[in-house]
Amino acid sequence: MRVLIFDPFHGAAGDMVTGALLDCGADREAVLRAMAAVVAEPSVTTVTREGIRAVKVDTNATPAHRTLAEVMERLDAAAPHVPAPALAMARRVFLRIHAAESAVHGAHAHFHEVGADDAIADVLGACTALHTLAVDGVSILPVMLGHGTATGSHGTFPVPSPATAAILQETTLVVSPGEHAGELCTPTGAALLAEFSTLDPGTLGGYTILASGYGAGTRDTRDAPNVLRVILAGTAGTGAALSQDTTDLLETNVDDVSGEVIAHAVARFMEAGARDASAVPVIMKKGRPAFLVRVISPPESSARLAELMALELGTLGVRCIPGVHRFIAERTVLEVEIEIAGKRCHLPVKLGWMHGSVYVLKAEYEPARQIAAETGIPVRAVLRAVEEQAWEQVKTGQVQSPH
Repeated sequence: MRVLIFDPFHGAAGDMVTGALLDCGADREAVLRAMAAVVAEPSVTTVTREGIRAVKVDTNATPAHRTLAEVMERLDAAAPHVPAPALAMARRVFLRIHAAESAVHGAHAHFHEVGADDAIADVLGACTALHTLAVDGVSILPVMLGHGTATGSHGTFPVPSPATAAILQETTLVVSPGEHAGELCTPTGAALLAEFSTLDPGTLGGYTILASGYGAGTRDTRDAPNVLRVILAGTAGTGAALSQDTTDLLETNVDDVSGEVIAHAVARFMEAGARDASAVPVIMKKGRPAFLVRVISPPESSARLAELMALELGTLGVRCIPGVHRFIAERTVLEVEIEIAGKRCHLPVKLGWMHGSVYVLKAEYEPARQIAAETGIPVRAVLRAVEEQAWEQVKTGQVQSPH
């Protein structure tokens, strides 16, 4: 199993995350294409920070203040240039930031530094980079926050910033002030690490280092390299049938909500970071028809998702079954090149692996839906054609095992 280990021994910021992932082998062309959908000329250079060679990403963008809706509009406009899973992850990152900003500043908070085009491009770049590495999990080592004060759009504030603290308090990430003054972990960096995290570092066990990368921050500080390190690791037990993790299961019964509202709610739960969400028809007391709504949640997100379930469904109680153990297949994403109605397309297909072989695959729906809308071909026909092409590549040995 391939995992990424983030080692933010000098904090984290959006550009550092993207640079470290690029240095670790992420698809540079895909990352720059995603970033260029927001900023005109992103650049990637190699720099040195206190003797360590690192990758520095610059967006060359100007500042801006935006609402969440305006940020989401920018992401929607970038959709044709960003892999669908990466775009969905970017949306969840900004939902995390917005929740933190609202907790600090009130319900009508604007994004400040994190609403600028450079922050949007950094988030899209980081999420795309992680997507292209196709790892099975991400582990975050203790995050160094810094200490003292820093200056931003709201003046001078204590480190960590209120938004960074609000983001991290919704996670199980371990933090430390570290030895160095200043803001080492930004709200964007904290939100990316929180969204990426899927594995407790204590559960990794032994591993082999397959690659490593360093992303540089803007400052070139003395005595400590201003870099974020990422390690691509092969974990002990590679080649097992299925890997494992632990989630919480949230559920509630509703008998006074329409199907349209439930469909909208399920979509909201996924956008907010649920691993999965579903609604099952049931019969309640006195023969009343109802729905059992279930949400599979990362443990650190359960309270937030339960609150969202109550708000969207109007339910008065959400049951939480904690620590549900699950088996999960190793998965990668294959970009399939195919011609649909005379149009050359590159569409993502998710592959499920067991014992070194693909046992299931599924084309991603949203990119296929977009092509169907552009060409007038039924979406089921597009999905079928893409999956047939993917199976052909698997059978002819064109798809390499992740190990």
